[in-house]
Amino acid sequence: MSGLIRLRALQGLTKNVSLLTKKQNFYRKIGTSSKKNVTEVASENSELYPAHKNWVSWGYSTTDKRIDRHAMHSIFFFTVTICLVFGSYYVMFLPNKNMLDWAQREAYLELRRREKLGLPPIDEDYFDLSEFHLPTDEELGDTEVII
Repeated sequence: MSGLIRLRALQGLTKNVSLLTKKQNFYRKIGTSSKKNVTEVASENSELYPAHKNWVSWGYSTTDKRIDRHAMHSIFFFTVTICLVFGSYYVMFLPNKNMLDWAQREAYLELRRREKLGLPPIDEDYFDLSEFHLPTDEELGDTEVII
């Protein structure tokens, strides 16, 4: 967003810019006469320099301090407050996609149920061994068995 505003500001600055025009007189006029000439020099240079002395632009407008500060404050507000703060809260309160909290809660409920019934937390025979048909040693032959 800030890049777009800077690009727009640069387009406005480079539009209708030609070298060595009468308005772009970069030579400073120094006079040793009376103070009346100082006002003439100041009025000629007022077109070249911004009205605010000691002003460093944020890069959004190099000619107007008010526009530059407004653009800077609005961009910082949207990026920091809206995106970072509210974005963090949004991500924090998203639902758990992996269902890890649900699985842990169910495990604790199952442990509590088994403790009330006096059962061990996990049965040695969790699966019914009659449902499993394991191969005999003759059927395995030379197959390596890794346990």
